[in-house]
Amino acid sequence: MAMRSADPVSLPLPELTSDQRKALREWRFGRKVEHRLWLRASIIWGLFHHRSSVAQVASRVGVTVRCVCKWRDRFLEAGVPGLYDRPRSGRPPRFGPEQRCEVIALACDAPANYGFEGQTLWTYDTLTDAVRRTLGLPMSRSSVWRTLEQNALRPHRVRMWLHSPDPDFKEKVNRIVGLYLDPPKDAVILCIDEKTGMQALERKHETRRAIPGRPGRYEYEYIRHGTQSLLAAFNIRTGHVTARCGPTRTAEDLLGFMERVAEKYREAARIIVIWDNLNIHHDGREERWRRFNARYGGKFEFVYTPLHASWVNQVEIFFSILQRRCLKHGDFRSAEELRGRVLGFIDRWNTTEGHPFAWSFRGYPMQQRAVA
Repeated sequence: MAMRSADPVSLPLPELTSDQRKALREWRFGRKVEHRLWLRASIIWGLFHHRSSVAQVASRVGVTVRCVCKWRDRFLEAGVPGLYDRPRSGRPPRFGPEQRCEVIALACDAPANYGFEGQTLWTYDTLTDAVRRTLGLPMSRSSVWRTLEQNALRPHRVRMWLHSPDPDFKEKVNRIVGLYLDPPKDAVILCIDEKTGMQALERKHETRRAIPGRPGRYEYEYIRHGTQSLLAAFNIRTGHVTARCGPTRTAEDLLGFMERVAEKYREAARIIVIWDNLNIHHDGREERWRRFNARYGGKFEFVYTPLHASWVNQVEIFFSILQRRCLKHGDFRSAEELRGRVLGFIDRWNTTEGHPFAWSFRGYPMQQRAVA
């Protein structure tokens, strides 16, 4: 058992091991070491390396003899780990789990139910006020914040969401996800959609490129030069994009585009088209797609996304890339220039960057229906 003493009498101290010397040196000379650890390392170094007395070390470091004896004994007991602070119980919590659950439940409710008429979202101030008035808890604003933070709850933040009224929403999503994750070997799978209303905006003043210390700037005011509509087919296996860009997006435009698609994939035995429920994607009175499919031996299969679920169509990912990198900060002096830039971007994509997207969503778990 280690000897304990609170007096300055010298004790026979063991030699420092190489690991202990290394750790103490790091604490004594490290630039980011806490002062208290530097102080304790200096005490031990003076006692065990220089073999100074307790009084000498206390005088040199600027602490009391009792402090030197404390850290000497702690080092003798546990080595370098003994120089860290021991865990402390701390102040007991003022609010228990049940009270914090009440705060969380209140934060998940509407502010209008607690007297804040016209307010749609909580602020920390209004939530703290509601906690005090409704729950009778003398909880501070910071305590309310910690309670929410510990439970990953941010009632002041929201995201846009679009509900799908499709009664077969999950079944349709799962079918499309199944095609992404396990595509039929004999089929080409194309995600097709339109990106309409691409505006040819000419900035009134020249865009300033970024320089060191200053981000790029583009002019807020612009001159309109019309719009263009993009029809695109994204091949999920290769990432290749077949595209048509023009001023309109009619049923005739789409039919002409699909003729191009059929020509490009004329060697394919089966083509699965994934697209949304736009009216021109359905047959209509002209039975356009039944007749179109008949011309190509019935090798086209049309799969429709659920209502209000464009996120399940992979071509939307490509549209997002196009928007960020080509359109968002673009400066176009005419609709023709916009068209050329968009098609040029797609050509570069197909030549140098085209790749399939890694689809991670694996679908919705479905309960098995009882067999009658």
